Amino acid sequence: MDFQIGLVIAGLTVGFIVGLTGVGGGSLMTPILLWFGIPPTTAVGTDLLYAAFTKLGGVYVHHKKMNINWTITGWLSLGSVPAALLTLWILHTMKTDTTAMNAIIKYSLGWALLFTSVAVLFKKKLLVFSQKHAGDKFHRESKTQNFLTVAIGIMLGATVTLTSIGAGALGTVTLFFLYPLLPTPKLVGTEIAHAIPLTLVAGFGHASMGNLDFGLLGQLLMGSLPGIVIGSMLSGKVPDLFLRNAIAIMLFFVGYKLVF
Repeated sequence: MDFQIGLVIAGLTVGFIVGLTGVGGGSLMTPILLWFGIPPTTAVGTDLLYAAFTKLGGVYVHHKKMNINWTITGWLSLGSVPAALLTLWILHTMKTDTTAMNAIIKYSLGWALLFTSVAVLFKKKLLVFSQKHAGDKFHRESKTQNFLTVAIGIMLGATVTLTSIGAGALGTVTLFFLYPLLPTPKLVGTEIAHAIPLTLVAGFGHASMGNLDFGLLGQLLMGSLPGIVIGSMLSGKVPDLFLRNAIAIMLFFVGYKLVF
């Protein structure tokens, strides 16, 4: 792809917002790539590897701060990685019908954005609700909890592979319900750690089907890496609630447009 300053600015903006609010980059980047006229398959494939490389820095920081529960990461990956491989296989069998594949990805993307917008908008209320029910029987039964963690992994694996969305906002919200007593930084760190193997497997799977543009990936990373650093430094200094609500409303309208 030819160099476009607009794509570098898009990477910078998304990186900055992710660093500032923690809202998943995929839910913002994929619709932006569609707006630039990138085909849905290429947008998803490129965004998955963009997310993997961007989040590597986050894992390093969270690991140093001991914010990652590797056991939960393992249970999530046990569900998400096989689900990602199965979804990739289904997409590969449809490769001859590009129009149908683009339509499915676009429609799935729309629904993922609608669910993400709700998750972002009501995140704090959902957190309070889950903490109130922390004494429920199922939170004390580790076997049930492990089974449900694998089930969440399966859901995330399929959703992320199909749309490149869900690893951040949807993943963190679902973990709030399963592990309400785990501190928020540990939930966020654990979800970022889980996103690495998932987005790498899904991203390289899409790349093997030709759904990757290296020029596009390079331009996005050129902007996003400094953007994440600046956003992380300013985190807490900009009203988080205002930003999150604005992003949630924007995601809802983009999702609505893609579905309906």
